[in-house]
Amino acid sequence: MRGRVIVLFSIGVAAACVVLPPWFAFQEARRQGFVAAAEIAQTYAQDVLHRADETARQTGRVFTQLERVPDGPCSEASLRLMRQLDLTSTYIQAMGHVRDGAVVCSSMGGPPIPLGGDVFRTARGVLIHPRVPVDTPGASPLMAVVRNGFAVLVHRDLPLDTSTAIPGVALGVMHLDALRRGPPELAKGLVKREWLARLGARAEAVFIDGGQLVALRRSPEFRIVAVAAVPMAYLEERAAAIAWRLVPAGALFGLALAAAVLLLARQQRSLPTALRQGLRRNEFHLHYQPIVDLDSGRWVGLEALLRWRRAGGETIGPELFIPVAERSGMMSRLTERVFELAAADLGAFLASHPGFHLAVNLCPTDLHSEALLGMVDRFLERTGAGASSLMVEITERGLLDVNSARRIIAALRARGVGIAVDDFGTGYSSLSYLETLELDYLKIDRSFIEAIGTGAPTSQVVGHIVAMARAMGLRMIAEGIESEAQAEFLRGHAVQYAQGWLFGKPAPAAEVLRLAQAGEGAGLAMMSAA
Repeated sequence: MRGRVIVLFSIGVAAACVVLPPWFAFQEARRQGFVAAAEIAQTYAQDVLHRADETARQTGRVFTQLERVPDGPCSEASLRLMRQLDLTSTYIQAMGHVRDGAVVCSSMGGPPIPLGGDVFRTARGVLIHPRVPVDTPGASPLMAVVRNGFAVLVHRDLPLDTSTAIPGVALGVMHLDALRRGPPELAKGLVKREWLARLGARAEAVFIDGGQLVALRRSPEFRIVAVAAVPMAYLEERAAAIAWRLVPAGALFGLALAAAVLLLARQQRSLPTALRQGLRRNEFHLHYQPIVDLDSGRWVGLEALLRWRRAGGETIGPELFIPVAERSGMMSRLTERVFELAAADLGAFLASHPGFHLAVNLCPTDLHSEALLGMVDRFLERTGAGASSLMVEITERGLLDVNSARRIIAALRARGVGIAVDDFGTGYSSLSYLETLELDYLKIDRSFIEAIGTGAPTSQVVGHIVAMARAMGLRMIAEGIESEAQAEFLRGHAVQYAQGWLFGKPAPAAEVLRLAQAGEGAGLAMMSAA
């Protein structure tokens, strides 16, 4: 009897060795898959909220200024102010005076614009027309915000125009009054009313609803909520990828190694931890994309683009690791690594080609730290290149603290380093801020280049940007050019430089140096300082 008990117990232990470790590993894989998907969804929701908040801020400033015009809503003074505000607003498409449900005079001119029948009133008395009729086929849908007889027209989809690397991601932004007070059809298909109960009074919430992992972020300034919904298929894919590492190990090594398997599962690193380890293991490398003279097609520089390939072969895109690095305070280390890699890749080439530019992207925190100047000095000393061979690209988000940014920018320009504003028109900064800074180049964001020739309202933005750049004495670089039609349009607007797949895709240093040194394609030229 005792022997039978021992046998049965041994069978039970053996079964536990086979079943329990894989089961624990599978559950841990699902947890980590949820954490990874939640982090990505929160990043997307925050990006949407930033765009929506900035749209609301610009709309409020337009109303305030138009309401102060003493000569009447359709006077010449009012129309002149509308056109000026239209030119300097990055998220607003048009503005005008409303009478009898239509915009009767506007910054665009032309016939009256009907606002459509769908409308709701917010708790503050502002009218929102979510579906303004657009006659142009294929044009992006517009919405109108009306206050005190004035209307502001904005793209409904502009706050959602953010890059998503995951197929099937749904993005949305909704006014809370539309959910609680508006007609049910306004909320249908955008944000479920019951999601607000999940959010409660909190600033953010993450949960699973049906086939989606949903992230909500509430605006601290306005009554709006941004939403990002990641398909459960992505969570399952992430969980399965982790499970393929953990479950076989648990089944193979048994209960004796269960503790080690669980420890390994718990030690599966979050993205910030993986970033730190990636820096230690030298998992980062650079690709370079040529910058060309639009008139001649000759190469005038290269932009350094950071890439991350994990030790296991997994590639993580910058749209994922850059936001995480910014939140976790590691962007300065990544910037330093870019300078180190670029010096090793291109140092000799830059030293032997004075005036040929290497463009390096900076993060907002770089513009608030003296450490950046040390990185630049070490790069120039190590490569032997002149300061004119280096150009740094700053985003408009980096200009939030203008005084700090101005000090760092002045120190860079004193060294002879060129300064470019990247992704112009998609960030925070106002035209007055840009005019007070010492800048050399303005990069036109690819979202505006893509609209060229489509008939969309944003297709007109390039002309506005070109006019502003000329007024400020800045040279222009258009990015994201994929067709000759886009290039021809930009040549016609006297844009000097460009980059995009039409001229060359990002490639490793060895490939771009081979093309440059062999003089293939357009060959080399020096970026004029004039």
